[in-house]
Amino acid sequence: MIPDLNATLIIIGHGSTTNEDSSEPTHLHADEIRKRGLFKEVRTAFWKEEPSMREVLYGVRTPKVFIVPNFISEGYFTQKVIPRELELSGKVTERGSQRLYYCDPVGSHPSMTSVILKRAQETAPQIPVKDISLFIVGHGTNLNDNSAKAARDQVERIQEMNLYGEVLSAYMEEPPLINDWSTMAKKSHVMVVPFFISDGLHSYQDIPVLLGIEQETGPSASQADVFRRNPYSLHQKTLYYTSSIGTEPMMVEVILDQVVAFRKANLNDHIQIFYPKKLL
Repeated sequence: MIPDLNATLIIIGHGSTTNEDSSEPTHLHADEIRKRGLFKEVRTAFWKEEPSMREVLYGVRTPKVFIVPNFISEGYFTQKVIPRELELSGKVTERGSQRLYYCDPVGSHPSMTSVILKRAQETAPQIPVKDISLFIVGHGTNLNDNSAKAARDQVERIQEMNLYGEVLSAYMEEPPLINDWSTMAKKSHVMVVPFFISDGLHSYQDIPVLLGIEQETGPSASQADVFRRNPYSLHQKTLYYTSSIGTEPMMVEVILDQVVAFRKANLNDHIQIFYPKKLL
């Protein structure tokens, strides 16, 4: 990506008052983007942690500000909370001589597919992908269809690639439920990828219990080794369980992809991201 020193990048995360690991991926991705020198400044802000969204814009002097929600899907936080807290009037908000550009959440970008495939391949590199049932696990909720749609979209994209033996979506709170994984999976090898931004309550406690690899809730994500005990043998199948997709370092590229996508769609910019050689 061509550096734009007239712009500030702000990455918005949810954060947590009970899980210190919730904000870590957002901070790590911001650190990496700062090292690349693509923006005048890179900041982070959170709903449940400091710095808060209401204070993140203080002191920002660049004429352009790109705001990227580090969220899996469109929903209450991206459609209501963030615009309210940042006082955004739409995709483009003019504030004096400054313009705020509100990008789509990272989970909605097509490049998320590559992140999922990378995480899955690294977790079980010795298993032929045609022998694997790949599950992408979302939260799911009756309150917002977008919660499940993001996972379904990824499933459809990977199915079209015809790589894995089968690709399925499953959820914690709506059918198909992830606790039915053993009857849903047709292959003897099963890969489960949590479609969440950080390793929190859902990925290190709830989903492992639903899968049957843990009997009860455990320690904080920084102490849990549930992701490091692969593979698991259950129900005559071999199960691999990865950490949440948002912890993958390649998420940096997805954040930048959303900035590029916004510029193309709203500013008629046709720029490209030039990835480091190690990612090609």
